[in-house]
Amino acid sequence: MSSKPNIRELLTESACEHNKQKKPSCNAPKPGATTGGCAFEGAQISLFPYADAVHLVHGPATCLGASWETRATGTSWEGRDFTQMGFTTDVSTNDVIFSGEKKLSGAIKYIVELYAPEAVFVYSTCVTALIGDDIDQVCKEASASYGLPVVPVHAPGFAGSKNLGSRLGGEAVLRHLIGTKEPETSTPYDINLIGEYNVTGDMWQYSYLLDELGIRVLSTLSGDGRISAIRTAHRARLNVIVCAKSLVSLTRKMQERFGIPWLSLSFYGKRDTSDGLMAIANALGDADLIERTADLIRREEERLEQELIPYRELFKGKKAILNTGGNKSWSIAAALQDLGIEVVATSVRKATEDDRAKAAEYLGKDGVLMLNPGQEQPGLIDEKGAHILLAGGRSLYTAIKKRIAFIDVNQEKKKSYGAYRGLLTLAEDIRNALENPVFKTVGAEAPWEK
Repeated sequence: MSSKPNIRELLTESACEHNKQKKPSCNAPKPGATTGGCAFEGAQISLFPYADAVHLVHGPATCLGASWETRATGTSWEGRDFTQMGFTTDVSTNDVIFSGEKKLSGAIKYIVELYAPEAVFVYSTCVTALIGDDIDQVCKEASASYGLPVVPVHAPGFAGSKNLGSRLGGEAVLRHLIGTKEPETSTPYDINLIGEYNVTGDMWQYSYLLDELGIRVLSTLSGDGRISAIRTAHRARLNVIVCAKSLVSLTRKMQERFGIPWLSLSFYGKRDTSDGLMAIANALGDADLIERTADLIRREEERLEQELIPYRELFKGKKAILNTGGNKSWSIAAALQDLGIEVVATSVRKATEDDRAKAAEYLGKDGVLMLNPGQEQPGLIDEKGAHILLAGGRSLYTAIKKRIAFIDVNQEKKKSYGAYRGLLTLAEDIRNALENPVFKTVGAEAPWEK
């Protein structure tokens, strides 16, 4: 039986706000949609942090060259980190004519014998999907021959957007990994973290707090994740979607199949981190755990407030514009507000309906939700009197032209701004950016031009 997912079903996800409101699908393919990241990229983003698995791109070498090692996803894996290596079948013209299946089989054999990974993910691409290579059969035979999971990932770029690709990656994990192994031990407080990719170590900013509370992260999809752990994910007591509603299809199906309830939350900023910890404790339903969580939150918030005192006066009256993607449109906005900074506008171009509703709630009636941030943000900087722009690297030039401070908070960021500790890091970086004279002087005329 083919393991190809039903894309129509994913586009009309019953747990998605768009479907509930009978609106067009938030990730339906449309002309130009893949310029912001195609389905192949989205699938790799969801699965690539598994450092103990080889990620084999079945397609031309250029697909690999434009995709691998795209984010600084931290791992504590002590074996060979396969995210630092690129694997491709390098499909050529002859393979297009005569099929690339034999080359794919040989590539899997080569990988298993030389590298001995815990699993192999095989990604179809536009070319190999169009020529009809049967990666299901190749992966099935390889898995039987070598005794390890060889997972076909059906997410060719033309299927749609990056958001859809993340769902397709989740489908591959659900079909081929989850439920294929039993955990050695179980606890009443086992949870799965879904959509947490540990970019720049974000997960490590709060996982130690879960450990202190006795809440065990059974598995993650996929930050600092292990293949052996995600195979046992069906035994968790709770699924926690961390800032990534693209994987809501996965959690909804796990609830239907395994009876695991799920909730969605964020670990950016003081309020959301505290609310998230308490939401997990409440969902697990243990009175003693709830009480201990409240005590921990009180302790951490008091400590954080003391450390933020030096920043409060500097940030008084400061305004920010936020241009990033998806859930960060509101989660980072919340963190900025926790620092006393007014967020006057945020981009919702790549956000789901639920994300947009939260962004509107956080920013209030005077906040602007930008649908075309590239065009809107220069004018809003002047109109709103913004002091700082937080965005991806491409927006740096807008900040330079407008002579305001800038911080990169997108996926290419170099520091973690997650949870309580990350909020302090964000505060320090904002202070440094606001006090950096380069943003005020870089656009000024040279002395000989005056």
